[in-house]
Amino acid sequence: MPTRREFIVITAAALAAQASGMAAVKPAPKPLEILFLGGTGFLGPHQINYAVARGHRVSMFNRGSNAGMYGDAVEELTGNRDSKIDDGLAALEGDRTWDVVVDNSGYVPRHVHDSATLLKGRCRRYIYVSTVAVYDFENASVFPESAKLAELSDPSIEDVTGETYGPLKAECDRIARDILGARCTVVRPTYVVGPGDHTDRFTYWVDRISRGGDVLAPGGPDLVSQWVDARDLCPWIVTLAENDTPGVFNAAGPVSTTTRTGLMWGLLASATSQTRFYWPEFSLLEEMDIDLPMMGRDNSALFVNAASIGAGLEYRSLADTAAGTLQWWQSQTAERRANARRWPSPEKEQAAIKKLKAV
Repeated sequence: MPTRREFIVITAAALAAQASGMAAVKPAPKPLEILFLGGTGFLGPHQINYAVARGHRVSMFNRGSNAGMYGDAVEELTGNRDSKIDDGLAALEGDRTWDVVVDNSGYVPRHVHDSATLLKGRCRRYIYVSTVAVYDFENASVFPESAKLAELSDPSIEDVTGETYGPLKAECDRIARDILGARCTVVRPTYVVGPGDHTDRFTYWVDRISRGGDVLAPGGPDLVSQWVDARDLCPWIVTLAENDTPGVFNAAGPVSTTTRTGLMWGLLASATSQTRFYWPEFSLLEEMDIDLPMMGRDNSALFVNAASIGAGLEYRSLADTAAGTLQWWQSQTAERRANARRWPSPEKEQAAIKKLKAV
């Protein structure tokens, strides 16, 4: 998680990236009362600022650690998703109603169960932001929304780790749909990228290719690569709210299937530096203990996106996403850019390239 200082920098950059686009947003035909559970991370600013620009009356429930970031435009309700901590969900109790609840922060089944139960009779639609990590990857590689979800081996698990993240979100996904029924909409994004992305995964490739030279490309060049720009995903979630759209949706672009090779060459087409790619086998990456961001060995699934496209989600071009991400990244402080998360060191990258050149 980002520190408060990093959060302020990230949020300011994300809001600045939105500023020009917000001026052109048309008011919604009918203002809604929308409650966001969470709203100060990566997705929140993109969602909430768009909702405000559309003229909706927005409330945000979170822990209050970043109070005032939206000024008077957003009502802030302070509490905790965990009913065992401080006042828990007390700020949401009572008989107040909202047209739509957008659940951005449900990672633990108990938390989602409590909020969905509390709000199920007090909202017309509940949009749960899930993830494509919910699927059971053991026996399939192509995933429509109807595909089998992962199982949580131990219902008492609440620690979110790399291993438990998918099964926990799968259980949250099930709980939201079971409790809300037809009132529930589930959005399952793949890698969410673009300005303000504090994970630094997609940003690594945009930045590295922009610098040019000899670049260590990902393993598995023919594996499918999918992503969604937050600037497409988040306004679309508000559109689902406005249209009262039911269903489950894989938010996984681009429109047409591409590979890791296609992604690399697409990013190169937007760069100005001379670049040469070196394509390693996974065995070399393992030998040299190199974990390339967003390009893990097992990331070979295809998430079917026809439903999201049918519901109005438009995926912008890779060139647009790359340009916006690079502009945002270059606007960060030198300290922030020097401490990118989980990027391979230049020394390891060049050592691997040296081995590839020697073959």
